[in-house]
Order: sequence, then structure tokens, then C-alpha cells
Amino acid sequence: MQRALEAERGEKLFVVHRLDKEVSGLLLFARDAATHRTLSMAFEHRRVHKTYLGLAHGLLRGDTTIDKPIAEFGSGRMGVDERRGKPSRTEARVLERYQKQTLVEAHPITGRRHQLRVHFYAIGHALCGDPRYGDLTEQAKWPRLMLHAIRLVLPDNVTIECPPPASFQAVLLNSTLVPR
Repeated sequence: MQRALEAERGEKLFVVHRLDKEVSGLLLFARDAATHRTLSMAFEHRRVHKTYLGLAHGLLRGDTTIDKPIAEFGSGRMGVDERRGKPSRTEARVLERYQKQTLVEAHPITGRRHQLRVHFYAIGHALCGDPRYGDLTEQAKWPRLMLHAIRLVLPDNVTIECPPPASFQAVLLNSTLVPR
């Protein structure tokens, strides 16, 4: 994506906010090194508010905060590790409950690799369609990972939004996802 954008724009771009390849949504690039540093520091000092939409297996009882340390286990897989893990915090708000899934708005307070995916898996509610976390037979039934970076609020309340793509919306409109 970065190379294609650089070729299209005819300039070097600096990655500020990236996503796992299976996740849809907002990417953020800076056009110069100084802006890159400023924005990167805002992320590092948790002055950027990130919002994701996720569809989780099972029915979450209500809004939740997940405080579980995350560590790398090799082969790119991350997991909760109380001894070796780095502090990690996610806040989640229930948007809608279906018969067997819950649509959530998730806010990673820290920014660990696969944080939302690991946290929801750790509380027994893996994100639907996740090829790394959860029952792989069940996950393979979904057309995509149901995780989308929908909004970033930068310092000075600069808000950037990206609506979910058709592939995400189509799953939510599927007749098997019947609201409770």
C-alpha cells in the first residue's frame, strides 16, 4: 500500500498508523519526517484515541475493560502472558447483540501487536473470522476477519474516519446474524 501511494503521489511517505493485513480501515501516513515524529510521539504518549469495530463470537454481558499483559510467542503469534507480557489495556463497548455474536466498539489504550485480537480471544470471545486466534474450523466459516479501524482522534480533536467496507457491512447484514 505504501509503495503504491508513494508512486501515485510522487513523494516519500512515512507510516504512522498501520494495520494487520487482515484488518480493514484507517492507515495514517505522514508526508515528512518532522510530521511523522510529531504524530508518532502522540501515539506513543497515548494522545491519539483509536476506535475499531469488531464482531466477537458469543454474547458479551456488557461494556468491558480488558487488562491483560501481552507477549510474543513466536511465529508472529501473540498471547496473554502474566509473567513476560507488557501491560495492555482495551476498552470495549457493546453496540449490538446478535443471537451468537456481539458487535463491539473497541478502544486499544495501549498499542500492542494483535492487541484487540488477543484480548478478545483471552476473554473467550475471539473476533469472527480471525485466522490466528480462536477455533480455526469455526473461523474459516467467515469471509473475513471482522475487525475494522473506523476512527482516529488526533491531538486538537482532529478526527479521521473510515466507514467499514462493503465486505464488513455484508457480513453484518447477513440474515444469520439476527439481533436478539
